[in-house]
Amino acid sequence: MAQESVHMNDTFYILNGPNLNLLGVREPHLYGGTTLAQVQQMCERVTAELGYRCEFRQSNHEGVLVDWVQEAREKAAAVVINPAGLSFRSIPLLDALKTLDQPLAEVHITNIHRRDPLYQHSLISLAATGVICGFGPFGYELALRAVAQRLALVAA
Repeated sequence: MAQESVHMNDTFYILNGPNLNLLGVREPHLYGGTTLAQVQQMCERVTAELGYRCEFRQSNHEGVLVDWVQEAREKAAAVVINPAGLSFRSIPLLDALKTLDQPLAEVHITNIHRRDPLYQHSLISLAATGVICGFGPFGYELALRAVAQRLALVAA
């Protein structure tokens, strides 16, 4: 499980996995009409309001996400991640996330627990400080606020 540390960076890494670049187009009956660019704008607004900077990234490649997690670890940055399909099978991503010292929030746009069995058991949850799912893109804002609150508690 991720350990919180008071020696932190003022940046939140918001990482997005495969196919999230297609938000607003891909299966709108599940994921809605909000685009990833709109999610990014919301995340930038919320992190600024909370007094943090935002590194918002998306990749369709597992290794790239692992590299970004390691970068966040080196910079002592908190992480919010929507690992998308990598949630359910990616041991390399899980192993990278387990190395984080700062809070880690896992976000899913849909409620993965109400989906078919293939999408119900996220490996990434084993490393997460907390998981938010089912609230659509608003889940990112909830995750950012929860991570900021956790950081404030640790710093106090």
